[in-house]
Amino acid sequence: MELQDMDNTAGNHETKILLGRPSCKPESYDYILVGKKIDNEEAETFKKQKAFIEELKAKNFDVKVVCRENKDGDKLFYGIRAPEDIFEKYRYLLKVSDSCNGSRELQGDVLLSTRIRIVHFVLHNTFIKTGEKLSELMKRGVFETKFCLHEKNEQKTLTSKWARWTASFRRQPISDVRDYFGEKVALYYVWLGLYTTLLIPAATLGIIVFLYGMAFFETSPLIKEVCEADTIMCPLCDKKCKVWQLSDTCTYAKVSHLFDNEGTVAFAMFMAVWATVFLELWRRQRAVHVSGWNVSEWDEDEEELILGMVNDPRYSPKKYEQSCLRSTVVLILVTLMLMLIIGLAQALVIFRVAATGLLSEGSSQFMKDNANTFAVIMGAVLHYLTIIIMTKVNRRVALLLCKIEKTRSFVTTERSFTVKMFTFQFFTLFSSLFYVAFFLGRINGYPGKYSRISGKWRLEECHPTGCLTDLFIQMAIVMVLKQIINNIFEFIVPWISGVLKNKQTKELSDGALHCKKDCSRMEKGPCDNCKLIDWLSNYNLKDVNVFSVFNEFIEMIIQFSFTTIFVAAFPLAPLLALFNNVIEIRLDAIKMVSLERRLIANKTNNIGMWDRVLEVIGVLAVIANGLVIGITSDFIPRLVYRYHYGPCATGEATDVHCMTGYINHSLSTAYMSNEAVRRDFEPHQLVTYNGLIITHCRYKDYRNDVNYELTSQFWLVLGARFAFVILFEHIVLIFKFIAAWLLPDCPLQVKNSRLEDKFSRLREELVSFSNKGAEDETDGSTKA
Repeated sequence: MELQDMDNTAGNHETKILLGRPSCKPESYDYILVGKKIDNEEAETFKKQKAFIEELKAKNFDVKVVCRENKDGDKLFYGIRAPEDIFEKYRYLLKVSDSCNGSRELQGDVLLSTRIRIVHFVLHNTFIKTGEKLSELMKRGVFETKFCLHEKNEQKTLTSKWARWTASFRRQPISDVRDYFGEKVALYYVWLGLYTTLLIPAATLGIIVFLYGMAFFETSPLIKEVCEADTIMCPLCDKKCKVWQLSDTCTYAKVSHLFDNEGTVAFAMFMAVWATVFLELWRRQRAVHVSGWNVSEWDEDEEELILGMVNDPRYSPKKYEQSCLRSTVVLILVTLMLMLIIGLAQALVIFRVAATGLLSEGSSQFMKDNANTFAVIMGAVLHYLTIIIMTKVNRRVALLLCKIEKTRSFVTTERSFTVKMFTFQFFTLFSSLFYVAFFLGRINGYPGKYSRISGKWRLEECHPTGCLTDLFIQMAIVMVLKQIINNIFEFIVPWISGVLKNKQTKELSDGALHCKKDCSRMEKGPCDNCKLIDWLSNYNLKDVNVFSVFNEFIEMIIQFSFTTIFVAAFPLAPLLALFNNVIEIRLDAIKMVSLERRLIANKTNNIGMWDRVLEVIGVLAVIANGLVIGITSDFIPRLVYRYHYGPCATGEATDVHCMTGYINHSLSTAYMSNEAVRRDFEPHQLVTYNGLIITHCRYKDYRNDVNYELTSQFWLVLGARFAFVILFEHIVLIFKFIAAWLLPDCPLQVKNSRLEDKFSRLREELVSFSNKGAEDETDGSTKA
């Protein structure tokens, strides 16, 4: 490989340099721009490249240009270093601003992370004469990419303390992370660390609930009744499905009992309160850190104004605007997008219905007996594939809607994008789960009057032991696949890509001659060979963008939603989340430190819109878990049976379990002598696998066997369900309010620290003012 050092002033003067690999520390540059070398000086790309570099030079930026020659085409690497006066202006404006509050930029030298943030702003707000800025030039191919350089020593420090698998159970060095990546990334790891820590008690209780279900696995009268029943059940689908034995689903009944038992209620209440406790503890933790970092009073608008004036003295801030027309258009488009997502959820319903019918006529008896379960599993896998596709679609649509809104700044755009992207993702992931939880088996009708989609496909039914297992299967498959596959792609893909690229660079470097002089002894700093080796090593890393931290956040927020909203159906969800997060923290750390280009160290004092999103999830967790226990599970019907219809209702039975006969009591009977019932089934569907022709079959519902009207028991159970949901939500909300009251957002220690800090600064100003007044009096006396 050959390099050419292109003199900044000579234009066409070129000197060929052979690339060596001396052990020297490359000279520090704030930013690197990469573009193709254009030999035709009349080309539009060449002119725009030159114009942008000239604009930077006009701002007194130092630009070093090094050319890399290879068979894929020559590339120009522009090393950019900002003048010191830019940082002095920044520090001065911080000093006179309202949000300074002892900012670290005023103490000592400006950190490279701060320099990078300032230079990043300047580069993205530098315009050429055609009115184009860097982002637009990159879209037009004028520049290929841009990145800032990793610091080798800091990389090694972070790797030894944090970004390696052996540090998985060490305390995170948040201060070091903040110094290198900025407050935004540091707060993400503070949040993720606290979330992971608080998952430990949640996961422990989830395991206890699971073990509680296993403890009564063999002795449960409900399981025994299903496994020993000789009950003939009605066909589950049209034409192809036959009548079936309830005892064929013995395994399904056992699995249902693991997740649908009395312990689930207490666990759901605990998790609803846990979400509030976590949010309050997070806010306290955030307050402690931002106070320690002296960014409590930091203001994003003031930061933008300071950077704007540092970049251009003629800068004028963009005003806040609102257009009712644009807002209406965005609202309509969001509604249409949500309708599309819900439509996809309905398509999954049709798929499961069709799959149940096809599996029921298969050659395998096991497949026939568990056709509905296999259909749910296949639907869950298809749901996950839909999530992968729709995630990309949702991102594009959300960005398009932000463009239509014409948001004022990047921070405003990020907030708007966060709300839209989370809303789309939430509906994409949870629309199908909401159907399974609250509609499956409740709108399917009954023999003689089944509900059908477009009059063709009969809707699914729940197992006689309840619908909670269907929800569990759907959640478990989506959650496990999403976490495992996401982690594989997040780590393996950039690792393999980096290995291949670095191998090519190493082969080219080894083939070149070593530098003739030791760069570490050169007064002017390292040679161009050394610079380019470092630039290439950073260039070969995976690219990052302004939404890199957003991508990590939304992944964890979606997981948090799974862990809290439908946790009543999946008590082991916190355990899976805990295992994933222990890996996720190190995985993200290794990615950011070693596998990805350096992130811009953005300053902030909160996690933005995610805080409000967490509040919404906490409220949804209370509502959803109350509905899951009251509506989805069979907890309330079992309770009503135990105290109103069962053998213990009168208080006389002593040698019989109180739930004996529940399954039979919860089933209704359809007689084939009824013409409407007979029309719903084909003759061959009414023949058992033993060749017997049945005269009646059972189905899960509370209806009489004369006119198939709902019985009084149905209304009693329905009333009890709604009463439980209201009672559950009010009790949990009371506990949430108590938890929020006992755990204020800001600790007293932080409040007192801020008070003392303000007092100290005001006292210093007063002393300074008094001294100045005394000096003025002395000068006046001397002159007199």
